[in-house]
Amino acid sequence: MPYPTSAPVRERAPFLLRQELQHRLDTLARIHRVPGAQLVLDTGSEVVALHTGTADAATGAPFTAQTAVPLGSLTKPYTAALVMLLADDGDLDPDDPAADHLPELRGVPDVTIRQLLSHTSGLPTGPDSDSAARTTAAHYLSSVCTARDALFAPGSDFSYSNAGYVAAGRLVETVTGMPWHEAVRALLLEPLGTAAAFLGSAGAARPVAAGHALNTATGRVRPVGQNLAPLEAPAGGLLASALDLAALGRALVGRTGVLPTAVAKEMRRPQPAARPGALADGWGLGLALYRQDDRLWCGHDGNAQGTSCHLRAEPDSGAVVAFTGNAGAATALWRDLAEDLDRIAGVRVPAAIAPAAMGDPVVLPEVAGSYLNGGTRFRVALAPDGSPTLSVDGDLPIPLRCHADLSIDLLDPGTGRPESGGRFHRDPVTGVIDRVQISGRMARRTGLA
Repeated sequence: MPYPTSAPVRERAPFLLRQELQHRLDTLARIHRVPGAQLVLDTGSEVVALHTGTADAATGAPFTAQTAVPLGSLTKPYTAALVMLLADDGDLDPDDPAADHLPELRGVPDVTIRQLLSHTSGLPTGPDSDSAARTTAAHYLSSVCTARDALFAPGSDFSYSNAGYVAAGRLVETVTGMPWHEAVRALLLEPLGTAAAFLGSAGAARPVAAGHALNTATGRVRPVGQNLAPLEAPAGGLLASALDLAALGRALVGRTGVLPTAVAKEMRRPQPAARPGALADGWGLGLALYRQDDRLWCGHDGNAQGTSCHLRAEPDSGAVVAFTGNAGAATALWRDLAEDLDRIAGVRVPAAIAPAAMGDPVVLPEVAGSYLNGGTRFRVALAPDGSPTLSVDGDLPIPLRCHADLSIDLLDPGTGRPESGGRFHRDPVTGVIDRVQISGRMARRTGLA
């Protein structure tokens, strides 16, 4: 039966709706200099699937409805769904200590599978992909998942962690006896009707898109390579189209039988202590949760090298929105397009977390210092006027705006435009600022600036 949308779809002929959305997709791709993009709007009663542009600026290959795009972190909901399917079969319990299945996690014996999937384990994000490419998954995990590097007690807070999903992928392999690629293909992709495509796999059976970056010297976009290490595939190694993402979205809101109702519902359930800050309003198991009006949407965002992909699904109405773009600037395209969906189709989809309300910033000189997440160093310094700036691993500093509740906005250095960035934390006993969460990643204070 048709599902009502979260806001009634504008009364117009399907052809006119498709025509106007296609025009906006074409226009916004040109404005944001994104070579190619895909959009799927599934209201429950009709599906609008659109694409525009080229898949590879070097070859001119066209973007088609079937073109697969590197998903980056949008791979994580697939891996989480795999784990929960194994739980539904009785092969594991989400509240088992992960170390019961993976001896390489014995350094963090209290971390549960549920905490891995909800980013509440306290594990650091993990080393960069170049470092990860030089080791094995077992050594990667045993070196990262230690009590020394833990950011907080398991289950007490949120820090986005690729390492947690490397562990989840290893868990899938241990339980099924199959490599993660084979398990996700057999247990999830094929039932969803998705032709499998993975980073680093030659001879894909479907067209694939390259990621792109803007060459500031020439003003042109150019293809860029992907550098994800093979062992990181469960955290970011899938390629898929917007149509494929929409199929996953329908399963997550119970519109297909690919995921049992209990599995989909459990994945969408907000997890205690999952406070993702700038990433979302809450977190489930492998799913970000976004509040729009009185509705709670689920989904995820993903960025590979030069790509930006997004999925949103609303359980009450069954509405699903999926987007892929093959340039970093496609994130801004997605946000503009989400506003257009409200105006054109009457579907209000949450694209991003809004920055804190405008007002006078709070002066907090005590935030200056060095903070550490695994091997990633965050440095907060004070500008001559006393305002804070942030640099990550020595990159150029970004201005910050602090608020009385310790939330942070990142300010675009060129325009001053604010974007929700995260929050500082005070130690509840001493009152000293001892941690900072930036874009969902927590870092512990290690010293003064």
